[in-house]
Amino acid sequence: MKFEQKSPPRHFTPAPGIELQDHGDMFLAPDEQITMVTPRGARMDVAAKKWGFYATPSMNGRLVNEGFKTALVQNTKGQIYIMVVERSQAHLFDEYCATEKQTVLEWLDERPLFD
Repeated sequence: MKFEQKSPPRHFTPAPGIELQDHGDMFLAPDEQITMVTPRGARMDVAAKKWGFYATPSMNGRLVNEGFKTALVQNTKGQIYIMVVERSQAHLFDEYCATEKQTVLEWLDERPLFD
């Protein structure tokens, strides 16, 4: 694993009223993983494989056990995102979606295993 830190962080505005800080680039070799931890201690991993990435742990297993819900969300431009929401912060996610005019297409952790 290699991390190239941006110092100072790059600040940018992906949408009006939202400012992000880009702190750097993480380079993972196949079968390396990083874990991101929320202020409340919930954990979410990203793992590299030869073919790409596991962008999330299992949505209906490990993420649920960590206190997350996983949403498929679409913005007004038709762009689709996967968003991982801490259950205890769902009210903030709802406010964000309303403000940004984002639509939850589906909660992926609530899908039946087979239709």
